[in-house]
Amino acid sequence: MVNILGIVLYIGVHTMPTISMFYGIVIYMFFYDNKRHSLPHLHATYGDHDAIYSIEDGDLLEGNLPRNKQKLVQAWIEIHREDLLADWRLAVNGQNPLPIKPLE
Repeated sequence: MVNILGIVLYIGVHTMPTISMFYGIVIYMFFYDNKRHSLPHLHATYGDHDAIYSIEDGDLLEGNLPRNKQKLVQAWIEIHREDLLADWRLAVNGQNPLPIKPLE
């Protein structure tokens, strides 16, 4: 199931609230996702590419996106860091994170 902003993507049994979408990139967080990467992070997809980024510094933790899309994600993280950290706290507690404005 896919929708725009405020979406929840369903993949298997995992729910992933979508935070934002821009330039073909989908940004989301898993509920209760503080075990594998204990630091605050987000997931980004673009086509067949998947990546995980640290919210605190925008570093790539795992996966990959095309270089130009990676730079967009990292710029977006820089702009919205405080909102992302608030969403992280919600998501790890099983609450829906709030949508965040896309890059324009």
